[in-house]
Amino acid sequence: MQQNVSLSSHSTTQSRNGSAHWRIEDIDFSAIDRSAIEHNEDLFFLLMSASFIETGSDTYASNLAEHYAAYPEIAAWLKDHWEAEELQHGRALRAYVEAVWPDFPWQQAYDSFFAEYSKLCTMEELYPDQRLEMVARCVVETGTTAYYHTLRELSGEPVLSELLGNIRNDEVSHFKHFLKYFKELQDESPVGRARIAKALYGRLKELRESDSDVALRHVWAHKGRYFADSTTSFDDMAKHIYELVSRRLPADLAVRMLLKPMLLPSKVEGLIRTPISKIATHMMSY
Repeated sequence: MQQNVSLSSHSTTQSRNGSAHWRIEDIDFSAIDRSAIEHNEDLFFLLMSASFIETGSDTYASNLAEHYAAYPEIAAWLKDHWEAEELQHGRALRAYVEAVWPDFPWQQAYDSFFAEYSKLCTMEELYPDQRLEMVARCVVETGTTAYYHTLRELSGEPVLSELLGNIRNDEVSHFKHFLKYFKELQDESPVGRARIAKALYGRLKELRESDSDVALRHVWAHKGRYFADSTTSFDDMAKHIYELVSRRLPADLAVRMLLKPMLLPSKVEGLIRTPISKIATHMMSY
């Protein structure tokens, strides 16, 4: 496993000067090697659930844009860039899973997922303090970066590896934007490190309790003929999936990202990075 991943990575189709962003049209779904993936039960559940969560991101994006309405630059970026790129992730993942597992009733399964998931996407779920919500956003983007990095390592199919690399790099870019906006808000009116640490821990804990579990349950409920001969229960499947991802999470990358909002001196950050790696890896296990 390669854990020492640079935060400055670029998308495979993005130019070095940032003038272009990858497009779904750039992905050749007809070139998918189905034999390399269609019998992979782990990736079936992981990719299907990811496609649901990404497709439903517009509800959350709208809430965030409203939350930062007093900051036009932030609100505009959330709507024009963050939401658009998250929705593109959903469309691309959907196109991929439908190409590999065409009999899965994606729309029906997604609709049942969203009926439950949308109830979790409320303004009340956001931190009232906009500085701390930016900290929470950094945690979420850390989780998604680590997640897609891990899925890419699990992939043995070239088209999927390209797609997951693109998405992972987008998540790194999103993290950088949220961190930048946090620092700007922090410069205006600083919040103490104790509150920042509490927000980091609180949102990190929540990563294990919401989106992924809801998505997995709806994928399981609609899987139909796919992996129907398995004697595994849903609970056993979910436990296996979480443990699989946990073992491969890029802990060093995740911890380096998580510590950024603390704005610690480099020496202090270096001293505490190793002790918290195991804790963070366990808590970010999907």
